[in-house]
Amino acid sequence: MKIDLLSPESFAGGQPHDQFAWLRQNQPVAWHDEPEGKGFWAVTRHADVWAVDRDFQTYSSEPTIMIADPLSEAGGFGPYKMMLMMDPPEHTAFRKLIRSEFTEPAARLRAERIQALAMQIVDAVAGKGECDFVADVAGEMPSYVIAELMGLPLDDGRELYKLTEIIHTAPEALPPGAGGQAVMKMFEYGSKVIAEKRAKPGDDLASKLLACEVDGRKLEDPEFLLFFLLLIDAGGDTTRNLLSGGLLALMEHPEQYAWLMADLEGRLPTAREELLRWTSPVIYMRRTAKHDADLAGQPIKAGDKVVMYFGSANRDPAAFDRPDVLDLSRGENAHIAFGTGPHGCLGQHLARIEIDAMLREVLGRMKDFELAAPVEWLPSNFISGPKAMPVRFKAA
Repeated sequence: MKIDLLSPESFAGGQPHDQFAWLRQNQPVAWHDEPEGKGFWAVTRHADVWAVDRDFQTYSSEPTIMIADPLSEAGGFGPYKMMLMMDPPEHTAFRKLIRSEFTEPAARLRAERIQALAMQIVDAVAGKGECDFVADVAGEMPSYVIAELMGLPLDDGRELYKLTEIIHTAPEALPPGAGGQAVMKMFEYGSKVIAEKRAKPGDDLASKLLACEVDGRKLEDPEFLLFFLLLIDAGGDTTRNLLSGGLLALMEHPEQYAWLMADLEGRLPTAREELLRWTSPVIYMRRTAKHDADLAGQPIKAGDKVVMYFGSANRDPAAFDRPDVLDLSRGENAHIAFGTGPHGCLGQHLARIEIDAMLREVLGRMKDFELAAPVEWLPSNFISGPKAMPVRFKAA
């Protein structure tokens, strides 16, 4: 079995579940060479991914959660770090600044508005009979929601979403420097937001971030810009890729689609969790060993990169009965599509509400889906999902 978890080609049709299965069975903590780096440990079993993600005393998010080391100190942002690349207690202090906006009760307060946005998105395509489901439907919802949260025009949310897609694409699949240019454009836009919200603060997350304090001081502009990048970037990943990957899974499993449609509202919660397990939009997160350790019998040295593969963990037969079967009625579903521990996805309650709202509208108002052209997957070893998915359908 050829194992290559770095090449975007391995992820060209979704996640490489054949490679993951071999690794779980034969080398659950496997050394993986890295042509332009020092290599890393690939962790593929559910129990081990769970353990690493929760043990921040041993496995650090610094200097980065990406496999490739940053080109310079502190992730390439001088002395400033993105929250994802901090450990507690620093991470806890920064997370606390925005946590109240993303609790389950806070997310539920937005449910009515999110359902209205879902209706608006489907209104625009339901009568057409065809669309690119990623650009026209799945990508719209998270773009709109994060724009509203941050107090930005909805159309700007759509443009920012296009930048996140470039940021997630593997560098070798882009023109030289395109990823860095996309980050700079995001920062340029964020700088305008700083000026506007300081001049005229509102009741939005951007204004609140600029006003709040961490360790008795206000955020410096680069800290706000890194927060801004994280919120725009992470705000779309799971929802967008779950919706498009999830619809593809329903088209490929017509009996599961029929089961869901027999009671859409009642069966949506278990179906959503199973689609999250099945698609696992975030492929991996990296940690760095702070000291020598033992992981499932494998000695890990201080400084080693340790990479958790969520898509593999979510197909582990030790954690799931018949893991390679899509079962929308699956009850106990211990998937970790949102990660776990102190770095578990802060926006997961909001994401679930967005997913439910969109599936309600899409499946309730559109039917007889079929692919109008082959699916084009995002060329990325970090985020898994269709980049383009032209579909035909009928109005329900």
